[in-house]
Amino acid sequence: MANEEDAKNGPAYSIRIADHPGAVDALAWDALLERQPDANPFLRHAFLAALHDSGSATAATGWQARFVLLHHGAQLVGACPLYGKTHSYGEYVFDWAWADAYQRHGLPYYPKLLGAIPFTPVPGPRLMADGDEHRQMLLHALTALVREGRLSSVHLLFLGESDRRAVQAAIDSAPPSHPSTAGQSPGWMLRSNVQFHWQNRAGSPWPDFPSFLADLQRDKRKKIQQERRRVADAGVTLQCLEGAAITAEDWDHFHRCYVLTYAAHHSTPYLSRDFFHCMAQQMPEAWMMVVAWRGGERVAASLIAIDRPRRRAWGRYWGALQPIDCLHFEACYYQPLAWCIEQGFERFEGGAQGEHKMARGLLPVQTWSAHWLAHPQFAQAVADFLAREGAGVESYLGELNDRKPFKAGTEAALSGP
Repeated sequence: MANEEDAKNGPAYSIRIADHPGAVDALAWDALLERQPDANPFLRHAFLAALHDSGSATAATGWQARFVLLHHGAQLVGACPLYGKTHSYGEYVFDWAWADAYQRHGLPYYPKLLGAIPFTPVPGPRLMADGDEHRQMLLHALTALVREGRLSSVHLLFLGESDRRAVQAAIDSAPPSHPSTAGQSPGWMLRSNVQFHWQNRAGSPWPDFPSFLADLQRDKRKKIQQERRRVADAGVTLQCLEGAAITAEDWDHFHRCYVLTYAAHHSTPYLSRDFFHCMAQQMPEAWMMVVAWRGGERVAASLIAIDRPRRRAWGRYWGALQPIDCLHFEACYYQPLAWCIEQGFERFEGGAQGEHKMARGLLPVQTWSAHWLAHPQFAQAVADFLAREGAGVESYLGELNDRKPFKAGTEAALSGP
């Protein structure tokens, strides 16, 4: 997919596919990431490389790296963390019904292409680029890869706002369908869903956790106070550790808790201990860990990703060695929120799904994915489905917004998503 250098018009654009994070210039990748308005730590080269090098996201686990790199001459001006997928696990945007429909009609749905961060339902740039023109080039390259490989589809999950606008522009600029184009794919399609994010007050951030609680409705505030009291009455104390303060023993304890959580749900953890070792060695500044103690022993832990320059945090993983009433809420919400307020952070994203998060002060936020299917009839069927599903999501968001947990007048002081 490469173009030759044009001596008359200057450097040409070229597309290259890297099948291993090690084949990507880490400095150039991270520099491009830093130029994105919605960058986050999960797109850093070290994070993606650790997923591969630890054996967590490789061809053997169904995640074949096919990173798309757009160069203008020698300059990296666009990139997409793309994977060839042989299943739909670890994605958090569900297309199992689409795969089943393909199979029932004797058509292969896998392998497919996926632009996403493995096991990480965090919105952010999937079309990392220096401008909208380069994002459109990346979108064109993705559909070309599907056609050239005779694959079923390509999907971009948890789009950042710049990416969503780029996909919408591609949709708007597509020629309208008419009888003479029957049998062609309807093109890119957008799909929406809902997550729950906490936002600090704009202009006058909450000075402490009690002040935040004071702005919640009385029943929500009382429930949180009761839940926190149960944890304290159980003899549990908690500490927040950041960066290099997280010891190897803390990481070992956390990983044991993480594995037990998956075992409790009769599942297999996606991430290996080696992955977390890589994080401790290569990206320690990107993590905060809440460790719960009782009787001088560690009994639970939650792991929070942080970005100090952008004042954002993300709830990621949790686990406990023994059941303790309400400890999950304390370790995964109340301690991280108190820490974010203390540190002056603007936002805490609670992860995928979980309407119960609203009662803890996290508000509904619409998330987006984009999909392109090569088979015209299946693409049209999916487009019809997404139109119906989208109307349902809009209705659901309206219902959620009618029962936000804050006192009247407080919501207006919250910063936007």
